Amino acid sequence: MNRRDFALVGAAVLAASAAAAPVHAASKFPTTWDGLTRVKSKKFKLVYLKDGADFRGYTKVLLDPTEIAFEKHWKNDYNNEQIDLGTELTDKDLRDMADEGQKGAGEILRKAYAAGGYPVVDAAAPDVLRVRTALVDIRVTSPDRERAVRERVYSQDAGEAKVVFEARDSVTGALLGRAIDGKTAGDNLVYERNRVTNRADFARLVEAWAKDSVKGLDELKTLSPIKAADVLPG
Repeated sequence: MNRRDFALVGAAVLAASAAAAPVHAASKFPTTWDGLTRVKSKKFKLVYLKDGADFRGYTKVLLDPTEIAFEKHWKNDYNNEQIDLGTELTDKDLRDMADEGQKGAGEILRKAYAAGGYPVVDAAAPDVLRVRTALVDIRVTSPDRERAVRERVYSQDAGEAKVVFEARDSVTGALLGRAIDGKTAGDNLVYERNRVTNRADFARLVEAWAKDSVKGLDELKTLSPIKAADVLPG
């Protein structure tokens, strides 16, 4: 992840954290970000679009590898709660989880865009939209890594994460829009959480975001050229 990617994730975390504030505090959100204008959205907590952007010519997508970042204090918080040292998380655990998350998210996104009528390609072209994604501020209730000591954990949810979508023209690199959201994974009945249930719950969360991003692109094509003051993405 290069320096610009770190900047993207850092800004996204701040914005997504603000998005969890009460609706009446919406005025605290910046109205502009990197030349984009904030617009209302039903699917994502925050959406920023380039005024005048035209999405109608994009028929394919170029997907960057999904950036993965855990919540800064999550590892230490989790380890401080462990009674047995054999259940503590290591830096290698986080690297392995990040690699697994990046691979899984990539597969889900490719499937969602292809199913939505946007073939995923490997090269830039005038009709190709570059989509960058990040899953950040990730917390997992019960990581359940491979250990000699296994602890059973029961919880109402698997954890939480925030997502960032960034759309650019694949040829010029022009920034066209960003969308940010944050949700809890597997928020339902209390039951045992382990690596199997974690994968399923976080996969469902990413699948929902992926499908919403495809629907959002469809709607933006219909609304193009974008007049940011009038846009209300679904």
